[in-house]
Amino acid sequence: MSTDRPVYASGPPTTLDRVPPEKVHELTVGQLSARSGAAVSALHFYEAKGLISSRRTSGNQRRYTRDALRRVAFVRAAQRVGIPLASIRDALARLPEERTPTREDRARLSEAWRTELDQRISQLGRLRDHLTDCIGCGCLSLETCALSNPDDVFGERITGSRL
Repeated sequence: MSTDRPVYASGPPTTLDRVPPEKVHELTVGQLSARSGAAVSALHFYEAKGLISSRRTSGNQRRYTRDALRRVAFVRAAQRVGIPLASIRDALARLPEERTPTREDRARLSEAWRTELDQRISQLGRLRDHLTDCIGCGCLSLETCALSNPDDVFGERITGSRL
């Protein structure tokens, strides 16, 4: 049976769908998802964690300002290098609301994470260098194991098998 009515994948287009992207000042959660590449559930999670914010319409629908696109991109890039969400939230809290993070903002924030990332790189290097020995060893020695107990830090604090 054919019909003359158009079929839409996600319902008929809304007013926001017919406006050129540069004229849209607010995005729906679906539009933010499509443009950022983040799943809708991830956007809801980011909002719950205070990484992005939205306003609610009279129909209780979320609307995001355009700066949310840059914030989501910043969050996703920081996550890819292993920065915890709490650190990302703290960094974004230092930015003025309703403003897209600038290159200078991103440089200042990433510099603060440099030490943490250098420490992680060092840890991963030690893991790589000792992994073969550790897997085959089976010693479970907290005194001598370079991975479980580097520099015997646990031996100085506690005794016995408490880990």
